[in-house]
Amino acid sequence: MPQFSRNLDVYQGFNFKKDKQSPVGYITAITIGGQALAPDQETIKDPENPDAAIGDKVVAVLNHYLWETGVTDAMYFSGQVSVANKQKVAEMLLGNFSNIEVNFKYVIYEYDPIGKKYFKSNFLDAEMKGLLEKNGDDLNMSVADNESREVQSPKNFTFQIGIKPQATEQSLNLATSSAKKIAKKWGITEAAAK
Repeated sequence: MPQFSRNLDVYQGFNFKKDKQSPVGYITAITIGGQALAPDQETIKDPENPDAAIGDKVVAVLNHYLWETGVTDAMYFSGQVSVANKQKVAEMLLGNFSNIEVNFKYVIYEYDPIGKKYFKSNFLDAEMKGLLEKNGDDLNMSVADNESREVQSPKNFTFQIGIKPQATEQSLNLATSSAKKIAKKWGITEAAAK
């Protein structure tokens, strides 16, 4: 089965330049176990309209995204979060997780050399509902202790999370160019699984 895996340019994500054409991505909203991470990364440019900022601030500037494209496959995000969000994630990791639900929104942009413009290559119409993935007994979520050096300002820390789908059918949009889009399913309703 094909996978959707992208290495994303963190520097371009924070400091968008019109003459550079590397892919970028953002987590625009995420709530983990009922605790929302703040969308506090400011002045992030909209690649489709680089003279304007993305409508809302973002939670994380992504450096990698992976989804194997199966309806039950987990999604994996790695990106840079603020000092405040780093502290919140570290606090969650040190506490007890009784609620592993994750609600999130994200977007990935790529450049179309034929259309000569950026386009959304992986995006959502609605918030996704997932669950924190487990690796054995451990939850698949981490945050770095030391700040990243790729972008010096604002201070940022590498955050990683694996999210599997809840037992409900959801959809996301994939695109291979600015003109070619397809909808994919994520998650299966419990009735359909039986």
